Amino acid sequence: MSTSQTNAQRLSGKVAVVTGAAGDIGARYSHAVAAAGASVVCADLDIDAAAKVAEEINAAGGSAVAQQVDIAEVDSGTACAQRAVDEFGGLDLLVNNAAIFGGMRLDFLITVDWDYYKKFMSVNLDGQLNMVRAALPHMQARGGGSIVNQTSTAAYMYSNFYGLAKAGVNALTQQLATELGGSGIRINAIAPGPIDTAANRSSTPQSIVKDMVSKLPLPRIGTPDDLTGALLFLLSDDSAWVTGQIVNVDGGQIFRP
Repeated sequence: MSTSQTNAQRLSGKVAVVTGAAGDIGARYSHAVAAAGASVVCADLDIDAAAKVAEEINAAGGSAVAQQVDIAEVDSGTACAQRAVDEFGGLDLLVNNAAIFGGMRLDFLITVDWDYYKKFMSVNLDGQLNMVRAALPHMQARGGGSIVNQTSTAAYMYSNFYGLAKAGVNALTQQLATELGGSGIRINAIAPGPIDTAANRSSTPQSIVKDMVSKLPLPRIGTPDDLTGALLFLLSDDSAWVTGQIVNVDGGQIFRP
């Protein structure tokens, strides 16, 4: 059996919610999950852009719908998870990709506007927990599932409140692994290194990115396609005994003992 045939069957019969589906990485995640056989709710605050991703998936022979979601709002997260059940009969997989990154303010923890900081953390950390809580009863009804949180190598270096939020996502992933395991639900995280996206180009001085990339053991900037292999592994039964893990996909940027 070819690799393409294997991948096409990897998530067959599963139902997934992908948040942040309108962005470069989220769109690629949505396409990859659909190509592996899952039905996908493409969820994003930007409903028009999410609808475009869903239309592309359907045109390619997949199955997808778009859903507007504000992951920081409990009712919005609940409605997003319910949409998966209403459209496709259940929910097995959650990709917690949405975050404030593109266009975010660059400031220090000790000086950032407090209201902005609270909004930022309500999305980049609390929003992931909100979506897990929304998905949980539906995954339990299916006998289990798999969740992948999007974190970042920024969690391991100075990156102001962005790095703080991602360090929190790492800890959240590990804590939830214990709480969810008894329900047959696995939860892991992907920590990308520098990835070539519109959000990266708008938020990070490119001279810093260039210097960062030049020091990688694999010295090139990553692409959204570089992340999909880890995503499909963590969502599928190939990782049936893997939970609470942070998987770096970063060209060797971070080495952890």
